[in-house]
Amino acid sequence: GENVKQSNWGNATGRFPQTRMGVEQFYYEAFHRARAYDREWRLWRSLKPKEREATPAPRRDLDLEALAEILNGERFITCHSYVQSEVDMLMHVADSMGFTVNTFTHILEGYKVAPKMQEHGASASTFSDWWAYKYEVRDAIPYNAALLWEQGVNTGINSDDAEMSRRLNQEAAKTVKYGGVPPEEAWKMVTLNPARMLHLDHRMGSVEPGKDADLV
Repeated sequence: GENVKQSNWGNATGRFPQTRMGVEQFYYEAFHRARAYDREWRLWRSLKPKEREATPAPRRDLDLEALAEILNGERFITCHSYVQSEVDMLMHVADSMGFTVNTFTHILEGYKVAPKMQEHGASASTFSDWWAYKYEVRDAIPYNAALLWEQGVNTGINSDDAEMSRRLNQEAAKTVKYGGVPPEEAWKMVTLNPARMLHLDHRMGSVEPGKDADLV
């Protein structure tokens, strides 16, 4: 969406880069720096105790540390997304750098790239039928969640709104109307599937012995 470039923010932003190609290059440079940073720390930790005492440790960088955790599969990405080209771009960056995008949030053009998302292993957390509230969502359709689900993508319905979060059951029901998703699978889009995105499905998301739950 426009959040990537901040192109609708007037002249108040000093953010760089402000093109989509620039953002892609920024990702690559950041992950390459993180890989080099991680390599320095691994080398230092591999030293013998006496050698380590005589060798200063690399300077700690929390930004690069977080990116290194992504490269090592220790931190999961949830990516704010809208248009097909940007989703394609980030999956390409991830594939070339050896990590997986855990979840694309909003992902209103997900139906255009659903097979690629399934192959990549990304989940989709999308709106039920939001449309036309900004230029980047002009191609959004209410069948998006159903089409993602049909392609085998782990799909959930998100709210992005405190009011809507109280009636996600109704939002999930729209996937039954738009796309013919079976009711049980629609329920999973606001229960078990989001728990899987959070890697907490062993604790929550369904009513099973041993899981955490508040039942009324």
